[in-house]
Amino acid sequence: MDTGTHLVIGLGLAGLAHIDPVIASDPVASTAVLIGTVAGQQAPDADTLLRLRGNATYIKHHRGMSHSLPAVVLWTGLISGALGLMFNNLPMSHIVFWVFIAVASHVFSDLFNTYGTQAMRPITEKWISWNIIHIFDPIIFLSHILALFLWSVHLVAPQVIFPILYMFLGLYYVYRTCYHWRLEATMYRNDTTYEPGDKYTLIPTIHQYLWQVVKRRRDGAYQLGEYKSGQIKWVDQVACDVHPAVEASKKHPNIACFLYFSSFACAHVKEHPWGYEVQWADVRYRHRKQYPFVAVLLMDREFEAIDSYVGWLSSSRLEKKLRVDLY
Repeated sequence: MDTGTHLVIGLGLAGLAHIDPVIASDPVASTAVLIGTVAGQQAPDADTLLRLRGNATYIKHHRGMSHSLPAVVLWTGLISGALGLMFNNLPMSHIVFWVFIAVASHVFSDLFNTYGTQAMRPITEKWISWNIIHIFDPIIFLSHILALFLWSVHLVAPQVIFPILYMFLGLYYVYRTCYHWRLEATMYRNDTTYEPGDKYTLIPTIHQYLWQVVKRRRDGAYQLGEYKSGQIKWVDQVACDVHPAVEASKKHPNIACFLYFSSFACAHVKEHPWGYEVQWADVRYRHRKQYPFVAVLLMDREFEAIDSYVGWLSSSRLEKKLRVDLY
């Protein structure tokens, strides 16, 4: 989820904690829980600081170890320990419980997005992305805003409004999961171009009933479209190049980082007088007829690297990022 949504969820969990009589009856404990749940909802994204080490490192590790099983325990311990130092005589078992709920719910909710996490590390380094909830979901965000408003103006007690909120959101997640599963499993019925072996991935958008469709064909090419009201509108096709430069590019650390993260990467090769430009794009992220999430490698005729770039970028700005004039 986005930072704003994690913030309101942190505040919402502080309200939910009032169902715990120990927290509700102790103003100091409720203040500590408020700090702890907000911090717990933000802590796993502290790996955003990896941007300082470059885009490739950030892409490879963001939502990696910071969202893993050991990290959930580590974040819970660090935040709870800090609260224990800040406040005297806290009911620590209760504090630890609510901080754990905040951290764990952050990691769990991120599994429903397209970006995904490595939540099962160290068991497996597989990226888990269920493609069910958009990174910013208006229903999740606005329902929290409403509940927080009702609490802040004392119209509804937190012990009442927040259990209702989270029961509603629990049902919402179940509904979206079932809806997504049913659509994806039956998508071929709505596709007049379907051929045996085609595989579909539905990507959520900010609109509840509009989905991006990524179809991987048997030949490895991709077909991109939109699904709405029972119909698929195909908008683009992407064929992946087979070329020695593509295979050589996989050995470069920046390209390897990109491929480590993305299982929807497709390469395109351009030949120049000085060598080759290999551009990898993640076809899940189509925006305004472009694929802005890219990894680009420039190589000479002997496949030696000249320059590279990894990250979010428009093609019109790419030449400004690389030393060689591409066009």
